Amino acid sequence: MELDVTGAFIYFTIPIFGGIPITQTTVSSFLVTLFLVIASIRLGKNLDKKHPGGLQVMVEKGVSMLYGMVAETMGEHNLYWTPFIGTIFLSSILGSFIGLTGFLRSSTADLSCVMVWALMVSVIIWYNNIHANGFGGWLKGFTEPIVVMTPMNIIGEIAQPVSMAFRHFGNVAGGGVITSILYVALSGASAALLRLIASRGWIAGAVLLLLGAVLLIYNRQKAHKKRYLILGLACAIIGFFGLLQALNILSGVPVLAYGIPALLSCYFDLFSGFVQAYVFTLLTMVYIGNSCPAPETASAQ
Repeated sequence: MELDVTGAFIYFTIPIFGGIPITQTTVSSFLVTLFLVIASIRLGKNLDKKHPGGLQVMVEKGVSMLYGMVAETMGEHNLYWTPFIGTIFLSSILGSFIGLTGFLRSSTADLSCVMVWALMVSVIIWYNNIHANGFGGWLKGFTEPIVVMTPMNIIGEIAQPVSMAFRHFGNVAGGGVITSILYVALSGASAALLRLIASRGWIAGAVLLLLGAVLLIYNRQKAHKKRYLILGLACAIIGFFGLLQALNILSGVPVLAYGIPALLSCYFDLFSGFVQAYVFTLLTMVYIGNSCPAPETASAQ
């Protein structure tokens, strides 16, 4: 799958407020939001069934796990944050997964998207601190434990959302860049290899195709040894497309670019996307939980 490494493409610009660009990230984020809204409405119906179906049981199990995670990380008194935490997690993970479509860009691969989430978390933390200690008490917190630490405290407050955003964005966008570079390199290698085969005439392609068929037949007779299977498939596919190019039927097929970039994309978009969504959500819970201590703890302070 070929990915764009030049940034989010601008589809069009709405001519108001100096121009509002509608980018790939905007479209991806809107589609993720729309999907979550529709899924919430659909999955939220008929929850009072006496005999729930498999889908309802799975949804209820997921919601229970989410509430349990929030209770364990933030405390029972902060359970009302669970819908927000769940929204952040699902928006993050689906924002990464949407890049697997091949024609949509992962919204989490855009710094502006995850930065908004991180700033939103910081604003919530600041609001909670001001609500608990007053505006003066919040400002006083920057001078503790000593006044000379004020610049460092301010830098730390700014660094918190920046580090959250760059961690998430860097892993997702970096994976896309690596996959794109590999795709381009393998496409160039495919073109060079097929040109080399075609330059030898159609016989070279036919020989490779025949060799691949022989190896596949031999593989079936030798207890299905994988090395013969892989080598036979490689020879047959390369020989087939080399033959087509030699006969001027079809050319420029990036045969070597199929498979490996897709596997890397699955790793970066699926595994890494899930991990980054979990880490971002966990940090959100920790930061907000620290700004919303239990009533007895707040009273003691």
